[in-house]
Amino acid sequence: MTNVTLALLKERRSVKPDMLVEPGPTPDELDILLTIAARVPDHKKLEPWRFIVFEGEARAKFGDVLAAACLAEERDPPSEIRIATERNRFLRAPLVVAVISHVTESRAAPEWEQIMSVGAATMNLCIAANAMGFATSWLTEWAAYSPKVREGLGLAANERVAGFVYIGTPRERLPDRPRPDLARIVTRWPG
Repeated sequence: MTNVTLALLKERRSVKPDMLVEPGPTPDELDILLTIAARVPDHKKLEPWRFIVFEGEARAKFGDVLAAACLAEERDPPSEIRIATERNRFLRAPLVVAVISHVTESRAAPEWEQIMSVGAATMNLCIAANAMGFATSWLTEWAAYSPKVREGLGLAANERVAGFVYIGTPRERLPDRPRPDLARIVTRWPG
């Protein structure tokens, strides 16, 4: 039996941000994507995720934060090429969504469950964008762990960057890459 959803899941793949071009999602499409991203298991309704959207000129302005963080945090002075790379990091795709994990202390919903919910929200965002015909790349890179970037994002003490999801139209169709061999990763409990 062929199913559109199963076909999408079977064939989806990440596309490097520098291979993403316009158009990106419209504002209405973005609202749909974020609504779908938030429709994941969420024990105790804690909403342990939030989204920061970078579009248009905001991508370039955040490049200033990335360049400043790189300058401040590197042990050796970074080259001009590296600074330019960081300044242009979010310009690699028409849209970037930072998925932020924020854990709330709860005996009923352990931290691990909340973190898994954030991962599910991030994957839902990617799959929904793929279903709309866009390509995505879910990355952390150094910026997700940078104290200066955290500060630039206005993150609270209980928040972390789960990833930056780059969204756009693929410049070209890419071949699939090797996938895990089920014989290596699946066991059956004998009971």
